[in-house]
Amino acid sequence: MNTPTSSQTPTANRDAQAERREPALMPPVDVIEDPSGITLYADLPGVAREQLDLQVDGDTLTIEARLQLNLPEGMEASHAEVGLQRYRRVFTLSKELDTSKIGAELSQGVLRLRIPKAEHAQPRRIPVNV
Repeated sequence: MNTPTSSQTPTANRDAQAERREPALMPPVDVIEDPSGITLYADLPGVAREQLDLQVDGDTLTIEARLQLNLPEGMEASHAEVGLQRYRRVFTLSKELDTSKIGAELSQGVLRLRIPKAEHAQPRRIPVNV
């Protein structure tokens, strides 16, 4: 997972800002909550691991990815339903989540992010003394 650094050059910052304004597909996402955290599933067909960028900045989670739709040599698409080559989705995360412990895996075009709840937000049993 990449996190923004303060050592980025002004040119890199301008390039990143221009890329954010570039049109992008919004991937469908399922979010499942359980007592210990949330699991987010994002459909990213055609995305290779090298083309996936996940960032957490404060309470903001950003998913960005580039599609790689490779056609066999000598062929070209006569019809394409997906015209954009980029995915982008931004989420605001709850303060109850521990963003330092996010786990991510990409398998067969599905990104799975596991974000545990912070220890103070986890359910706990309180013993009763007699």
